Amino acid sequence: MDKVRVGVLGATSYTGAELVRMLAFHPSVSIAYVSSQSYEGKALPSIFPALAGIKEINDNLLISPQEAVGRRSVDCVFSCLPHAASAELLVPVIEKGVKVVDLSADFRIRDINVYKKWYCDDKHPNHPAPHLIEKAVFGLPEHYRPQIAAASIIANPGCYVTSVLLPLLPLLKGGVSIDTIIADSKSGVSGAGRGLKQNTHFPEAHENFSAYSIGRKHRHTPEMEQELSLAAGKPVQMTFSPHLLPINRGILSTIYITANRTAAECADIVKKFYASEPFVRVREPSDLPQIANVVHTNYCDIAFTGGTDGLPVIAVSTLDNLVKGASGQALQNMNIMFGLPETAGLMR
Repeated sequence: MDKVRVGVLGATSYTGAELVRMLAFHPSVSIAYVSSQSYEGKALPSIFPALAGIKEINDNLLISPQEAVGRRSVDCVFSCLPHAASAELLVPVIEKGVKVVDLSADFRIRDINVYKKWYCDDKHPNHPAPHLIEKAVFGLPEHYRPQIAAASIIANPGCYVTSVLLPLLPLLKGGVSIDTIIADSKSGVSGAGRGLKQNTHFPEAHENFSAYSIGRKHRHTPEMEQELSLAAGKPVQMTFSPHLLPINRGILSTIYITANRTAAECADIVKKFYASEPFVRVREPSDLPQIANVVHTNYCDIAFTGGTDGLPVIAVSTLDNLVKGASGQALQNMNIMFGLPETAGLMR
């Protein structure tokens, strides 16, 4: 079988570099191009020296995204570009019949009015390609695998979103009645991207711990509520409180739910649902998930505890925000789209 020829837009972002590294060692993939607006003409290892010496990467100088989308000799394009810019550049790619995996939010939100509320601004007052939203599939493999296999556009979920949805969706799909959902999530600094922001500078983040965008202000909220509502068959609202950890990578979500099941029953439902899934591990309450156990992997670890004496059931989940929360999941989706082993490039 010929290798899948892929291109990566936004290869100098954290997610882009992580993705390129994994693609370079994928047995069934050939990297056709890597792109960057800011570093056009440079070699990727000059920006990320850790990638030096990998022939598949060294042979490709960074080209502009505009030049990249004009190339026809690819089977799949990964976009690690910002919201709005991503969909705008992907339109001509999609029109050529090339499969795409978009790591921005441009195709995640199914209601265009909800998208406009959370993502549009004076610079981007409208969605660049609203006619393509209905063709996109939400890229959570454990829940949309058949649709992903037949799709041409994958909307890769957000990192926080994946950590919250994986523990909760099996419960809602299994008929568990959940009245309240409070997700208290913590992410490493790489989740904010490579752009300069005061709160992610080393003196600001080091030896610090802070909440941000709480009180229904975080853009991942509508994405989570959309998928939770679809699973429940009715509108679901939640409280989401993200926090910034003084570490490079990793997410840990502690989710409090009032449900008509005990923690043990919730764990049993989730364990059975994911029994054949290669990247979801359900742990015992005596062995709660830890970030250190999932960084640099495509695993999501989940456990359930609490729920006694009328108190909420507590779900704890953790994953690497750059892998299962972004690039690893994107690669997992590509494997499914092209009929490759789902773990290819993700397990050795």
